[in-house]
Amino acid sequence: MEKGWCFTMTKIDIVSGFLGAGKTTLIKKLLKEALADTKAVLIENEFGEIGIDGGFLKEAGIEIKEMNSGCICCSLVGDFGTSLREVLDTYAPERILIEPSGVGKLSDVMKAVQEAMADRDVELNSAVAVVDACKCKMYIKNFGEFFINQIEHAGTIVLSRTDKLNEEKLSACVELIREHNAKATIITTPWDALDGRDILATIEGAKDLEAELMREVLAHHEEHEHHHGHDEECTCGCHDHDHDHEGHEHHHDHEEHEHHHDHEEHEHHHDHEEHEHHHDHEEHGHHHHHHDADEIFTSWGMETPAAYTKEEIGHILKELDREEVYGIVLRAKGMVPAADGGWIYFDYVPEESNVRDGSPDVTGKFCVIGSQLKEDKLTELFRK
Repeated sequence: MEKGWCFTMTKIDIVSGFLGAGKTTLIKKLLKEALADTKAVLIENEFGEIGIDGGFLKEAGIEIKEMNSGCICCSLVGDFGTSLREVLDTYAPERILIEPSGVGKLSDVMKAVQEAMADRDVELNSAVAVVDACKCKMYIKNFGEFFINQIEHAGTIVLSRTDKLNEEKLSACVELIREHNAKATIITTPWDALDGRDILATIEGAKDLEAELMREVLAHHEEHEHHHGHDEECTCGCHDHDHDHEGHEHHHDHEEHEHHHDHEEHEHHHDHEEHEHHHDHEEHGHHHHHHDADEIFTSWGMETPAAYTKEEIGHILKELDREEVYGIVLRAKGMVPAADGGWIYFDYVPEESNVRDGSPDVTGKFCVIGSQLKEDKLTELFRK
């Protein structure tokens, strides 16, 4: 082995989407804003004879292996594997972006990648579906098999042209998608308002608000116990804090492309078991179980494209002080679109809150951490 040579796992990201949804535009944004310093290769599979989108990507210095004689997810599975190996051997990329034909099934593309790379040091990092929010209903009705397959198998669904829809129609689009995928992350914010790095972080599951808040609460809890000892009475509202939360881990299973977030007012409830972040989805929610969970902490969250005013957020935060109604709320945080444009960010600890302007996020979200939380009441409080 040559001195200084280092083997790294190649990440493979599949960016699918129906014809004209905006796949190429999204890829261009990711390459420019999130992957500019990454050794990236795009594998493009156009349905037809000419790779119409190759020009601008070649000008950007991105190497392309185009396969224009058919669809990689059916007749060209063999050629696809050969091409993928050739890309790895020739360029040794850090990341491979695959843009399949818009008429292919995402599940077949994922299978082709997994079969072709069974003996290679690669990671099927993510599966993304780009969906034109304006045409979502029409495509589900007219092109159900192909369109729905992409939605069903995506870990992240990126809505395009959301700036052309009002809040009611955007919510209706998200609800339609939720009928076919209850757990994927859905990006509802217009792309122009987002940095490509935020989109990529969301695709990779790194922007986990609940994991962030839970770490804060657990760290505070450990510090509290360090100072006061386990034998003293705890005054934070939780009971029997004799569990070691050191080494709390969060696991994201990108192999299955499930970032496991519930969106569009699909509430989710987290407990933590043996310090590992496991996801289970039941009836549009997900539940995390902890050893003696009802004696420690739980979290509740909601994601929605709905817009709020600062007054509405202020009222919500004031209400959280009512322990008898909502349970013991130790921490809350969120970011939502503002009714007058822009974005509103907030933080809450008991009897203290902060509401401020912030930059756009991929979708509106709330998170509450506490003990004995009354989820039905929290849902009523936060939902518009």
